[in-house]
Amino acid sequence: MPFAYWCILIAALLPLALVGYAKSESRDNNTPRDGAEQLAGAKRRAYAAHQNAYENFPFFAVAVIAALNFGASSTVVSGLALLYIAFRLAHAWLYIVDRPSLRSAAYAGGLFTNIAIFVLPALK
Repeated sequence: MPFAYWCILIAALLPLALVGYAKSESRDNNTPRDGAEQLAGAKRRAYAAHQNAYENFPFFAVAVIAALNFGASSTVVSGLALLYIAFRLAHAWLYIVDRPSLRSAAYAGGLFTNIAIFVLPALK
């Protein structure tokens, strides 16, 4: 199985890790979404990073699966998928530590990497 598929799993689990950190001090599981409004500072930003990670996941998963199914090199797709994961981890960390300009750059890097994965089959 190409490493890129493992990157899909990592990208799928990233939002869960972020929300785990964001809500690590919350104990109310009866209405878990209600507590998001009460978060502040780094925990609030981690929750926002969690939402952003979910928003970006579908495009990444589709891009990897499409690229591999349409004949792109699994080695190249895997390398780009790993780069995408690195950008997404950087994006989350920069979100939490409140570095908006660098966070935007990491977001753009991930987006352009994802586009590159998607168009790989057309370039062969």
